[in-house]
Amino acid sequence: MMKQYHEAKAACGDALLFFRMGDFYELFLDDAKTAAQLLGLTLTSRDRDSDNPTAMAGFPHHQLDSYLNKLIRAGYRAAVCEQVEDPKQAKGLVRREITRVVSAGTLTDDGLLDPREANFLAAVYLVPVKSSGKKSAGGHAEPQAGIAWAELSSGRFESGVFPVSRIEDELARIGPAEVLYREDDARFSPDTTAPWSWTSRPAWSFAEDASRDALCKQFEVHNLEGFGFGDADGPAIRAAGAVLAYLQETQQSGLDHFRQISAHHRSPVLQIDASTRRSLEVTRTMRTGSRDGSLLGVIDRTCTPMGARLLADWMAAPLVDRESIEARLDAVSELVNDSRLRGDVRTTLKRTFDLTRLLARIATGRTGPRDLQQVSRTLENLPELKAKLTERKAERLGFVEAHLHLCPELRSQLENALADECPLNAADGNFIREGFDEELDSLRKLAAGGKEWIAGYQQKQMETTGITNLKVGYNRVFGYFLEVTNANKDKIPTEYIRKQTLKNCERFITPELKEYEEKVLAADDKASSREQLLFQNLRHETHRHLNILQEVAVAMAELDVLAALAEIATQRKWVRPELTEDSVLRIDAGRHPVLDVTLPQGEFVPNDCVHSPESGMILLITGPNMAGKSLTFARSP
Repeated sequence: MMKQYHEAKAACGDALLFFRMGDFYELFLDDAKTAAQLLGLTLTSRDRDSDNPTAMAGFPHHQLDSYLNKLIRAGYRAAVCEQVEDPKQAKGLVRREITRVVSAGTLTDDGLLDPREANFLAAVYLVPVKSSGKKSAGGHAEPQAGIAWAELSSGRFESGVFPVSRIEDELARIGPAEVLYREDDARFSPDTTAPWSWTSRPAWSFAEDASRDALCKQFEVHNLEGFGFGDADGPAIRAAGAVLAYLQETQQSGLDHFRQISAHHRSPVLQIDASTRRSLEVTRTMRTGSRDGSLLGVIDRTCTPMGARLLADWMAAPLVDRESIEARLDAVSELVNDSRLRGDVRTTLKRTFDLTRLLARIATGRTGPRDLQQVSRTLENLPELKAKLTERKAERLGFVEAHLHLCPELRSQLENALADECPLNAADGNFIREGFDEELDSLRKLAAGGKEWIAGYQQKQMETTGITNLKVGYNRVFGYFLEVTNANKDKIPTEYIRKQTLKNCERFITPELKEYEEKVLAADDKASSREQLLFQNLRHETHRHLNILQEVAVAMAELDVLAALAEIATQRKWVRPELTEDSVLRIDAGRHPVLDVTLPQGEFVPNDCVHSPESGMILLITGPNMAGKSLTFARSP
């Protein structure tokens, strides 16, 4: 067994190895010592009487998510080594394999993620100075970098080329949980004070040709031009290849929900440097780093986790294209003006689930019956949403309506198959609805009937023998048995076959009991196998709809954000801005959104603001300390 452990440990590098042994995960040697200190586990040892005892620590398997969460927050990686063979079928040691490596940027489980926040894995590749072709204002070559970011829990994937001077600003905008960098690049110095973790990777994972081939294979295309990548985007492709290689290495499963990669071009969005972003507290407060109290936290009225994450994206990268801005404002205005539509949409969205992350778990093979049930219940609400958006004037509402695909066949199959209450894990069983599958129903009836017979058999034996405390018990070694206390030894019938002697009692079997045991256990096993097969079929059918369901998730998220913006605009009596091509910014009775919400009603004093060539493009603001120069006025626009 320790040979299996050492082989698995050699394969997972610096990650702590969680080694499955029955109902527990165990850690050994230095991993055990580290885990005991970080996670508060009891440190014990194997072969404690030997000259070189093996340190070990462990915990029950159902506590895995809790301990993974603590480990990731402490900046470590963990490899999960599972038993991949049924112990009943194993010849010798049960086969074990590493099924995934978990790090800050590769989380998919709800228990490890904040539903309102994206969880990006990013990679940075620095272009050698000689090959950087762009010129700065002084005529010197401007160093370039490729930055890619992907979210395993949603399938979103983007990459772009940026000036090296903007690496900090772009990472602050993306807000990754983990950043990959080339281990042999002496020019790169990770900022250890950053709120994300850093992971060094070998140079080969950033190779351009290998990265391009891997990306084309993943997206099933001949080249990446259709995604917007050109000849000058080599650094972006290298970074994206490094991200993909890391995901493939750590997940040991499908990444089918990654269907495309977007070439990020900076021109459509406002560029905000990291310092300004922190000062404006757009998505995080400066004091606590919390979402609550920031501009995002105050504005967010979304009803779904998908909408909350999309709103954060929109606020981190505001649009600068007038046509795109007007299209969003048109949709918000229509929802502001139709309070009934807005209320109905929000009420319906509250009954849906996080489809984006559900699909990611389906794609990576980590889904359970409850996930499929939540997909079904989300689909159940789509016809109502789609009907309410029919023939709306706003272009974006029309886009949403067109992409709310109803998937009636999948919905019907899931509704008919799944019980009203489903467990998280398929191994827990009893989640297929009665009447869905005749074979499963018949096996369940046989098993239930057999158990009823055993209960009746116990009563019959008590009456026949006069042993009132006689019990029928069960364990995996002996199966079903009759247990008789030593005080009743003289009443034991001759046909009882002794199976085990304990301190205070003896255990027996009878031919009749063994016959029914075989029927019950066989029916139980067959019912369990049948239910698992049906679950796999349902998961496969849902996976087959992955692409179209991802479009639904995108549409639902946008609808949620538009309705949320309309909701807060109505609540706070905000008005639609008028956009012009002139160099004029005019705000009448402007109110700082955060202060307007946090201060008592009527206490905040609105301010006017005019920037124009006539009145001046630079305003000099004077006043005593704490008079509101920066917080109340300068940050309001």
